[in-house]
Amino acid sequence: MLRDDLRTLWTEPRAPGAPRRVWRDWALVAVQLGGIVLELTLREDIVWLPAAVALAAWMCLLPLWRRTHPLAMVALGFGATILLGVVSLIVVPPGPVGLYSSVVVLVLLYALLRWGSGREVVVGGGIVLAAFVLQLFTDRSTPPGEQVAGFGFLLVPAVIGASVRFRATARERQLDQVRSWERERLARELHDTVAHHVSAMVIRAQAGRVLAATNPAAAVEALEGVEEEGARTLEEMRAMVAALRDRAAGAELAPLAGVADLERLLRAPGGRLRVDLRLDGDLDALPPAVDAAVYRIVQESVTNAMRHAVDATEVVVRVTGAPGQVRITVHDDGARAGRGRDGYGLAGLRERAALLGGQLRAGPGTGRGWQVEAELPRGRSDGDTHPRRRR
Repeated sequence: MLRDDLRTLWTEPRAPGAPRRVWRDWALVAVQLGGIVLELTLREDIVWLPAAVALAAWMCLLPLWRRTHPLAMVALGFGATILLGVVSLIVVPPGPVGLYSSVVVLVLLYALLRWGSGREVVVGGGIVLAAFVLQLFTDRSTPPGEQVAGFGFLLVPAVIGASVRFRATARERQLDQVRSWERERLARELHDTVAHHVSAMVIRAQAGRVLAATNPAAAVEALEGVEEEGARTLEEMRAMVAALRDRAAGAELAPLAGVADLERLLRAPGGRLRVDLRLDGDLDALPPAVDAAVYRIVQESVTNAMRHAVDATEVVVRVTGAPGQVRITVHDDGARAGRGRDGYGLAGLRERAALLGGQLRAGPGTGRGWQVEAELPRGRSDGDTHPRRRR
Protein backbone atom coordinates (compact mmCIF):
# COMPACT_ATOMS: atom_id res chain seq x y z
CA MET A 1 0.00 0.00 0.00
CA LEU A 2 2.75 2.45 0.98
CA ARG A 3 4.76 1.50 -2.08
CA ASP A 4 1.77 2.20 -4.32
CA ASP A 5 1.23 5.60 -2.67
CA LEU A 6 4.89 6.51 -3.17
CA ARG A 7 4.74 5.39 -6.80
CA THR A 8 1.61 7.50 -7.32
CA LEU A 9 3.33 10.52 -5.76
CA TRP A 10 6.46 10.01 -7.88
CA THR A 11 4.50 9.83 -11.13
CA GLU A 12 2.16 12.75 -10.35
CA PRO A 13 2.41 15.31 -13.20
CA ARG A 14 2.65 19.05 -12.77
CA ALA A 15 -0.51 20.96 -11.99
CA PRO A 16 -1.87 22.50 -15.21
CA GLY A 17 -2.55 26.17 -15.78
CA ALA A 18 0.38 27.69 -13.90
CA PRO A 19 0.59 31.43 -14.73
CA ARG A 20 4.03 32.59 -15.78
CA ARG A 21 4.14 35.96 -14.05
CA VAL A 22 1.54 38.40 -12.75
CA TRP A 23 1.65 41.85 -11.20
CA ARG A 24 1.64 40.36 -7.70
CA ASP A 25 5.07 38.89 -8.36
CA TRP A 26 6.56 42.32 -8.96
CA ALA A 27 4.72 43.66 -5.91
CA LEU A 28 6.30 40.88 -3.85
CA VAL A 29 9.77 41.82 -5.15
CA ALA A 30 9.14 45.48 -4.25
CA VAL A 31 8.00 44.56 -0.73
CA GLN A 32 11.02 42.30 -0.28
CA LEU A 33 13.46 45.00 -1.40
CA GLY A 34 11.77 47.50 0.90
CA GLY A 35 12.09 45.03 3.76
CA ILE A 36 15.81 44.63 3.11
CA VAL A 37 16.35 48.39 3.13
CA LEU A 38 14.28 48.79 6.29
CA GLU A 39 16.11 45.99 8.07
CA LEU A 40 19.51 47.41 7.15
CA THR A 41 18.39 50.76 8.56
CA LEU A 42 16.99 49.50 11.87
CA ARG A 43 19.13 46.50 12.77
CA GLU A 44 22.63 46.74 14.16
CA ASP A 45 23.27 43.09 14.99
CA ILE A 46 23.47 41.71 11.44
CA VAL A 47 26.13 39.02 11.19
CA TRP A 48 28.24 38.87 8.03
CA LEU A 49 26.46 41.85 6.49
CA PRO A 50 27.54 41.36 2.83
CA ALA A 51 26.63 37.67 2.84
CA ALA A 52 23.30 38.33 4.58
CA VAL A 53 22.32 41.06 2.11
CA ALA A 54 23.42 38.96 -0.89
CA LEU A 55 21.36 36.01 0.35
CA ALA A 56 18.26 38.18 0.95
CA ALA A 57 18.54 39.81 -2.48
CA TRP A 58 18.96 36.39 -4.07
CA MET A 59 15.81 35.14 -2.32
CA CYS A 60 14.04 38.26 -3.54
CA LEU A 61 14.44 37.31 -7.21
CA LEU A 62 13.59 33.60 -7.06
CA PRO A 63 9.80 33.95 -6.60
CA LEU A 64 9.55 35.42 -10.11
CA TRP A 65 9.97 31.90 -11.57
CA ARG A 66 8.44 29.88 -8.73
CA ARG A 67 5.42 28.62 -10.71
CA THR A 68 7.11 27.67 -13.97
CA HIS A 69 10.28 26.24 -12.35
CA PRO A 70 9.30 25.33 -8.76
CA LEU A 71 12.05 22.74 -8.14
CA ALA A 72 14.80 24.89 -9.63
CA MET A 73 13.81 27.85 -7.44
CA VAL A 74 13.72 25.70 -4.28
CA ALA A 75 17.10 24.22 -5.20
CA LEU A 76 18.62 27.67 -5.81
CA GLY A 77 17.08 29.17 -2.68
CA PHE A 78 17.78 26.40 -0.19
CA GLY A 79 20.99 25.52 -2.03
CA ALA A 80 22.28 28.99 -1.19
CA THR A 81 21.28 28.36 2.44
CA ILE A 82 23.17 25.04 2.40
CA LEU A 83 26.24 26.73 0.91
CA LEU A 84 26.14 29.37 3.62
CA GLY A 85 25.79 26.62 6.23
CA VAL A 86 28.86 24.80 4.91
CA VAL A 87 30.85 28.03 5.06
CA SER A 88 29.60 28.54 8.62
CA LEU A 89 31.01 25.14 9.59
CA ILE A 90 34.45 26.24 8.39
CA VAL A 91 34.39 29.82 9.62
CA VAL A 92 32.16 29.90 12.68
CA PRO A 93 30.13 33.16 12.76
CA PRO A 94 29.23 34.87 16.06
CA GLY A 95 25.50 34.29 15.43
CA PRO A 96 22.90 33.27 12.82
CA VAL A 97 23.59 34.68 9.37
CA GLY A 98 20.73 36.16 7.38
CA LEU A 99 18.00 38.79 7.30
CA TYR A 100 14.42 38.35 8.42
CA SER A 101 13.41 39.45 4.93
CA SER A 102 14.55 36.05 3.66
CA VAL A 103 11.24 34.67 4.94
CA VAL A 104 10.09 35.04 1.33
CA VAL A 105 11.49 31.54 0.91
CA LEU A 106 8.15 30.32 2.27
CA VAL A 107 6.58 31.30 -1.05
CA LEU A 108 8.91 28.86 -2.83
CA LEU A 109 7.67 25.98 -0.68
CA TYR A 110 4.07 26.87 -1.39
CA ALA A 111 4.76 26.97 -5.14
CA LEU A 112 6.59 23.62 -5.03
CA LEU A 113 3.57 21.80 -3.57
CA ARG A 114 1.04 23.80 -5.59
CA TRP A 115 2.58 23.54 -9.06
CA GLY A 116 5.42 20.99 -8.98
CA SER A 117 5.31 17.40 -10.20
CA GLY A 118 5.62 14.45 -7.83
CA ARG A 119 9.31 14.03 -8.61
CA GLU A 120 9.93 17.72 -8.01
CA VAL A 121 8.13 17.60 -4.67
CA VAL A 122 10.18 14.61 -3.49
CA VAL A 123 13.51 16.06 -4.63
CA GLY A 124 12.67 19.54 -3.34
CA GLY A 125 11.59 18.09 0.01
CA GLY A 126 14.95 16.35 0.28
CA ILE A 127 16.77 19.63 -0.35
CA VAL A 128 14.72 21.42 2.31
CA LEU A 129 15.35 18.62 4.81
CA ALA A 130 19.09 18.74 4.10
CA ALA A 131 19.11 22.50 4.71
CA PHE A 132 17.30 22.01 8.04
CA VAL A 133 19.68 19.26 9.25
CA LEU A 134 22.68 21.41 8.34
CA GLN A 135 21.17 24.33 10.27
CA LEU A 136 20.96 22.15 13.39
CA PHE A 137 24.72 21.82 13.32
CA THR A 138 25.59 25.40 12.40
CA ASP A 139 23.13 27.39 14.54
CA ARG A 140 24.30 26.71 18.07
CA SER A 141 22.71 29.81 19.58
CA THR A 142 19.12 28.64 18.98
CA PRO A 143 17.72 25.80 21.14
CA PRO A 144 16.83 22.63 19.20
CA GLY A 145 13.19 22.92 20.24
CA GLU A 146 12.89 26.35 18.66
CA GLN A 147 14.60 25.08 15.52
CA VAL A 148 12.13 22.21 15.21
CA ALA A 149 9.26 24.67 15.74
CA GLY A 150 10.76 26.88 13.05
CA PHE A 151 10.90 23.91 10.69
CA GLY A 152 7.23 23.22 11.42
CA PHE A 153 6.44 26.84 10.58
CA LEU A 154 8.39 26.36 7.36
CA LEU A 155 6.11 23.48 6.40
CA VAL A 156 2.88 25.49 6.83
CA PRO A 157 2.97 27.06 3.33
CA ALA A 158 3.77 23.63 1.88
CA VAL A 159 0.64 22.19 3.52
CA ILE A 160 -1.42 25.13 2.27
CA GLY A 161 -0.07 24.67 -1.26
CA ALA A 162 -0.92 20.95 -1.18
CA SER A 163 -4.46 21.64 0.05
CA VAL A 164 -5.08 24.30 -2.62
CA ARG A 165 -3.82 21.91 -5.26
CA PHE A 166 -6.05 19.14 -3.96
CA ARG A 167 -9.13 21.37 -4.12
CA ALA A 168 -8.28 22.53 -7.64
CA THR A 169 -7.68 18.94 -8.77
CA ALA A 170 -10.93 17.77 -7.19
CA ARG A 171 -12.90 20.49 -8.97
CA GLU A 172 -11.23 19.70 -12.29
CA ARG A 173 -12.14 16.04 -11.86
CA GLN A 174 -15.74 17.01 -11.16
CA LEU A 175 -15.74 19.18 -14.28
CA ASP A 176 -14.36 16.27 -16.30
CA GLN A 177 -17.12 14.08 -14.92
CA VAL A 178 -19.72 16.66 -15.92
CA ARG A 179 -18.26 16.84 -19.41
CA SER A 180 -18.33 13.05 -19.59
CA TRP A 181 -21.99 13.00 -18.55
CA GLU A 182 -22.81 15.58 -21.19
CA ARG A 183 -21.03 13.51 -23.81
CA GLU A 184 -23.01 10.47 -22.74
CA ARG A 185 -26.25 12.41 -23.12
CA LEU A 186 -25.14 13.49 -26.57
CA ALA A 187 -24.30 9.88 -27.38
CA ARG A 188 -27.80 8.79 -26.36
CA GLU A 189 -29.29 11.55 -28.48
CA LEU A 190 -27.12 10.47 -31.39
CA HIS A 191 -28.39 6.94 -30.86
CA ASP A 192 -32.00 8.16 -30.98
CA THR A 193 -31.36 10.28 -34.06
CA VAL A 194 -29.65 7.52 -36.02
CA ALA A 195 -32.30 5.00 -34.97
CA HIS A 196 -35.04 7.34 -36.19
CA HIS A 197 -33.44 7.91 -39.58
CA VAL A 198 -32.50 4.26 -40.11
CA SER A 199 -36.04 3.18 -39.26
CA ALA A 200 -37.37 5.59 -41.88
CA MET A 201 -34.86 4.23 -44.41
CA VAL A 202 -35.95 0.64 -43.74
CA ILE A 203 -39.63 1.52 -44.15
CA ARG A 204 -39.02 3.37 -47.42
CA ALA A 205 -36.84 0.56 -48.74
CA GLN A 206 -39.54 -1.98 -47.97
CA ALA A 207 -42.13 0.20 -49.72
CA GLY A 208 -39.88 0.54 -52.76
CA ARG A 209 -39.42 -3.25 -52.98
CA VAL A 210 -43.20 -3.77 -52.86
CA LEU A 211 -43.86 -1.11 -55.53
CA ALA A 212 -40.94 -1.94 -57.81
CA ALA A 213 -42.87 -4.35 -59.99
CA THR A 214 -46.12 -2.40 -60.32
CA ASN A 215 -45.07 1.26 -59.99
CA PRO A 216 -41.41 1.92 -60.91
CA ALA A 217 -41.82 5.70 -60.43
CA ALA A 218 -42.95 5.21 -56.83
CA ALA A 219 -40.07 2.81 -56.24
CA VAL A 220 -37.60 5.44 -57.51
CA GLU A 221 -39.21 8.01 -55.20
CA ALA A 222 -38.79 5.62 -52.27
CA LEU A 223 -35.11 5.15 -53.14
CA GLU A 224 -34.65 8.90 -53.24
CA GLY A 225 -36.16 9.06 -49.76
CA VAL A 226 -33.73 6.41 -48.56
CA GLU A 227 -30.85 8.44 -50.00
CA GLU A 228 -32.09 11.59 -48.27
CA GLU A 229 -32.47 9.87 -44.91
CA GLY A 230 -29.01 8.32 -45.26
CA ALA A 231 -27.45 11.74 -45.94
CA ARG A 232 -29.15 13.19 -42.87
CA THR A 233 -27.94 10.31 -40.73
CA LEU A 234 -24.35 10.71 -41.89
CA GLU A 235 -24.51 14.44 -41.18
CA GLU A 236 -25.67 13.89 -37.60
CA MET A 237 -22.97 11.30 -37.03
CA ARG A 238 -20.23 13.56 -38.39
CA ALA A 239 -21.38 16.32 -36.05
CA MET A 240 -20.87 14.32 -32.86
CA VAL A 241 -19.40 10.85 -33.16
CA ALA A 242 -15.80 12.05 -33.59
CA ALA A 243 -15.94 13.58 -30.12
CA LEU A 244 -17.84 10.80 -28.37
CA ARG A 245 -16.98 7.32 -27.25
CA ASP A 246 -19.35 4.48 -27.95
CA ARG A 247 -21.38 4.47 -24.73
CA ALA A 248 -24.88 4.45 -26.12
CA ALA A 249 -25.19 0.80 -27.08
CA GLY A 250 -27.89 0.15 -24.51
CA ALA A 251 -29.63 3.50 -24.70
CA GLU A 252 -33.40 3.48 -24.76
CA LEU A 253 -35.18 5.12 -27.64
CA ALA A 254 -36.87 8.35 -26.54
CA PRO A 255 -38.06 11.45 -28.37
CA LEU A 256 -35.65 14.36 -28.07
CA ALA A 257 -36.97 17.56 -26.50
CA GLY A 258 -36.33 20.61 -28.66
CA VAL A 259 -37.49 24.10 -29.57
CA ALA A 260 -41.09 22.94 -29.96
CA ASP A 261 -41.11 21.93 -26.28
CA LEU A 262 -39.86 25.25 -24.88
CA GLU A 263 -43.32 26.74 -24.60
CA ARG A 264 -44.50 23.83 -22.46
CA LEU A 265 -41.30 23.84 -20.40
CA LEU A 266 -41.37 27.54 -19.56
CA ARG A 267 -45.11 27.65 -18.91
CA ALA A 268 -44.97 24.84 -16.36
CA PRO A 269 -46.50 25.83 -13.00
CA GLY A 270 -44.32 26.29 -9.91
CA GLY A 271 -41.87 28.86 -11.21
CA ARG A 272 -41.43 31.95 -9.06
CA LEU A 273 -40.37 34.16 -11.99
CA ARG A 274 -42.22 35.31 -15.06
CA VAL A 275 -40.60 33.94 -18.21
CA ASP A 276 -40.76 35.95 -21.43
CA LEU A 277 -40.12 33.57 -24.35
CA ARG A 278 -39.71 34.73 -27.93
CA LEU A 279 -38.84 32.52 -30.89
CA ASP A 280 -37.68 34.35 -34.02
CA GLY A 281 -36.47 33.31 -37.43
CA ASP A 282 -36.37 29.86 -38.99
CA LEU A 283 -36.46 27.27 -36.21
CA ASP A 284 -38.42 24.54 -37.98
CA ALA A 285 -35.58 22.73 -39.73
CA LEU A 286 -32.89 22.32 -37.08
CA PRO A 287 -30.76 19.17 -36.94
CA PRO A 288 -31.88 17.04 -33.97
CA ALA A 289 -28.59 17.55 -32.10
CA VAL A 290 -28.87 21.35 -32.36
CA ASP A 291 -32.58 21.22 -31.57
CA ALA A 292 -31.92 19.27 -28.36
CA ALA A 293 -29.00 21.54 -27.43
CA VAL A 294 -31.22 24.65 -27.65
CA TYR A 295 -33.69 23.03 -25.28
CA ARG A 296 -30.97 22.00 -22.79
CA ILE A 297 -29.34 25.45 -22.77
CA VAL A 298 -32.63 27.23 -22.13
CA GLN A 299 -33.67 24.68 -19.53
CA GLU A 300 -30.42 24.91 -17.53
CA SER A 301 -30.21 28.71 -17.79
CA VAL A 302 -33.78 29.27 -16.62
CA THR A 303 -33.32 26.76 -13.80
CA ASN A 304 -30.20 28.62 -12.64
CA ALA A 305 -32.10 31.91 -12.70
CA MET A 306 -34.89 30.38 -10.60
CA ARG A 307 -32.38 29.11 -8.05
CA HIS A 308 -29.77 31.84 -7.83
CA ALA A 309 -31.19 35.17 -9.03
CA VAL A 310 -31.87 37.38 -5.98
CA ASP A 311 -34.81 39.81 -6.14
CA ALA A 312 -35.47 38.86 -9.76
CA THR A 313 -38.91 39.28 -11.32
CA GLU A 314 -38.42 38.14 -14.91
CA VAL A 315 -36.36 35.90 -17.14
CA VAL A 316 -36.13 36.87 -20.81
CA VAL A 317 -35.48 34.03 -23.28
CA ARG A 318 -34.72 34.72 -26.93
CA VAL A 319 -34.09 32.02 -29.52
CA THR A 320 -33.29 33.30 -33.02
CA GLY A 321 -32.81 31.14 -36.09
CA ALA A 322 -30.43 32.73 -38.60
CA PRO A 323 -29.34 31.25 -41.97
CA GLY A 324 -26.13 29.77 -40.58
CA GLN A 325 -26.67 29.51 -36.84
CA VAL A 326 -29.05 29.57 -33.91
CA ARG A 327 -28.56 32.19 -31.20
CA ILE A 328 -29.86 31.70 -27.64
CA THR A 329 -29.97 34.45 -25.01
CA VAL A 330 -31.28 34.01 -21.46
CA HIS A 331 -31.18 37.05 -19.16
CA ASP A 332 -32.66 37.68 -15.73
CA ASP A 333 -33.03 40.98 -13.86
CA GLY A 334 -31.85 39.78 -10.46
CA ALA A 335 -28.59 39.96 -8.54
CA ARG A 336 -26.16 37.10 -8.08
CA ALA A 337 -24.78 37.27 -4.54
CA GLY A 338 -21.46 35.45 -4.19
CA ARG A 339 -21.45 34.34 -7.82
CA GLY A 340 -17.72 33.71 -8.34
CA ARG A 341 -17.51 31.02 -11.01
CA ASP A 342 -19.71 28.92 -13.23
CA GLY A 343 -21.35 25.81 -11.88
CA TYR A 344 -21.14 22.31 -13.29
CA GLY A 345 -24.34 22.76 -15.31
CA LEU A 346 -22.81 25.57 -17.34
CA ALA A 347 -19.63 23.54 -17.77
CA GLY A 348 -21.70 20.77 -19.34
CA LEU A 349 -23.47 23.21 -21.63
CA ARG A 350 -20.14 24.65 -22.77
CA GLU A 351 -18.97 21.14 -23.55
CA ARG A 352 -22.13 20.43 -25.56
CA ALA A 353 -21.85 23.70 -27.50
CA ALA A 354 -18.17 23.05 -28.27
CA LEU A 355 -18.89 19.52 -29.50
CA LEU A 356 -21.45 20.94 -31.91
CA GLY A 357 -19.00 23.57 -33.18
CA GLY A 358 -20.54 26.48 -31.28
CA GLN A 359 -19.78 28.49 -28.17
CA LEU A 360 -21.47 29.54 -24.94
CA ARG A 361 -20.75 32.52 -22.70
CA ALA A 362 -22.14 33.27 -19.24
CA GLY A 363 -21.62 36.27 -16.99
CA PRO A 364 -23.12 39.44 -15.57
CA GLY A 365 -25.49 41.30 -17.88
CA THR A 366 -24.83 44.79 -19.21
CA GLY A 367 -27.04 46.29 -16.55
CA ARG A 368 -28.45 44.01 -13.89
CA GLY A 369 -28.72 40.27 -13.62
CA TRP A 370 -27.01 37.29 -15.23
CA GLN A 371 -26.89 36.50 -18.94
CA VAL A 372 -26.21 33.32 -20.89
CA GLU A 373 -25.48 33.59 -24.63
CA ALA A 374 -24.91 30.69 -26.99
CA GLU A 375 -24.36 30.37 -30.72
CA LEU A 376 -24.80 27.01 -32.42
CA PRO A 377 -24.20 26.28 -36.12
CA ARG A 378 -27.18 24.86 -37.96
CA GLY A 379 -25.01 22.19 -39.51
CA ARG A 380 -26.43 22.54 -43.04
CA SER A 381 -27.40 25.21 -45.50
CA ASP A 382 -31.02 26.31 -45.78
CA GLY A 383 -31.35 24.50 -49.06
CA ASP A 384 -30.69 21.15 -47.40
CA THR A 385 -33.34 21.01 -44.70
CA HIS A 386 -36.10 18.67 -43.71
CA PRO A 387 -39.11 19.04 -41.44
CA ARG A 388 -38.27 18.56 -37.79
CA ARG A 389 -39.83 15.59 -36.07
CA ARG A 390 -43.07 16.38 -34.35
CA ARG A 391 -43.48 15.10 -30.82
